[in-house]
Amino acid sequence: MTPAARVQASIEILDDILSGAPVEKALTGWARRSRFAGSKDRAAIRDHVFDALRCRRSFAAYGGSETGRGLMIGAVRSAEGNLADVFTGARYAPAQVTEAEKGRAFQTDAERLDIPEWLWPSFQAALKDEAEPAANSLQSRAPVHLRVNLAKADLPQAMQSLSDDGIQTHPHPACDTALEVTEGARRISHSQAYANGIVELQDAASQAVIAALELRPAMRVLDYCAGGGGKTLALAARAQDVQVFAHDANPDRMRDLPARTKRAGAEVTILTTDQVADQAPFDVVLIDVPCSGSGSWRRAPAGKWALTPDGLDTLTQTQASIMRNAAPLVAEKGVFVYATCSMLTAENDGIVDDFLSRHPSWHCGFRKTWLVSEGTDGFYSAHLTRD
Repeated sequence: MTPAARVQASIEILDDILSGAPVEKALTGWARRSRFAGSKDRAAIRDHVFDALRCRRSFAAYGGSETGRGLMIGAVRSAEGNLADVFTGARYAPAQVTEAEKGRAFQTDAERLDIPEWLWPSFQAALKDEAEPAANSLQSRAPVHLRVNLAKADLPQAMQSLSDDGIQTHPHPACDTALEVTEGARRISHSQAYANGIVELQDAASQAVIAALELRPAMRVLDYCAGGGGKTLALAARAQDVQVFAHDANPDRMRDLPARTKRAGAEVTILTTDQVADQAPFDVVLIDVPCSGSGSWRRAPAGKWALTPDGLDTLTQTQASIMRNAAPLVAEKGVFVYATCSMLTAENDGIVDDFLSRHPSWHCGFRKTWLVSEGTDGFYSAHLTRD
């Protein structure tokens, strides 16, 4: 496919998404209908679509409309490219740009920074001087981070194995197990290091949430909202002499965990909700609660535009409920760990402080925020203990 044909395909996919189709469904549907497209074409089109979704408001302003075509016109203008080279009107290319498709000046900072207008005041209040750098970071592609499974290799060994397969990396300062991929990211899933459980895809800040825990031999540790099991496996790898349990309210989210656990050479006990109560108490209970995902909107930009005030309220109610329900699972001298991949106060300090105000026997001895502007996803974690 020509570059212009890739842009036209991106326009069609974006129109599908703007009409309400889930992003992955729209991309997969186009690929199935377009067997002529090679892997490089699909990768380039995917990049176009995600770039446009990250910068949906600013590209719409640059492009004159919030349509697939407007977003792609805006993308070219934003990159200071030549529209005439892409919008040629030739076969398979988008039609030429007309005089009516002029860009316009940004009307607000939120539009310029690609944040929903209703959310910008809360975003600023949460991040203060870091609000604009964070919003700028969310407009760009996320770095690719790997977690080195120290049970199987150290960082130099992992880096060499990856290099042998054409994947270049360097250590990331956020965590002692983290590597940042600088070349060959699309080869990771086919690499020997991945196949042999030496590395897993995981953001460096997500790894740092686990690294901040003080794990001791014979501890019983529960990942209460395990999901796909990224943090579960990080727990198992960091302290092989602890007993790690995984639970999720929706067990289907953990469907890949057994295979991932086997590849990592780890031991994890998966529990149903009834079994969690029977196995309690635990020395550490981690609740990585469902959240807005605002710290990872580079990776899932559609979530930025899908979030509503009511949706955020529902999330905070869910977060508070999970915290209340999980607290009794913590042993008397245990540690209760609250975590999100959000940058919003309502989902972070707001939830923890409300819990503390209602449960005076609990105290918070550790809080940390990882900023998206510092090269990781945005994350938050707090450690609570009881008198």
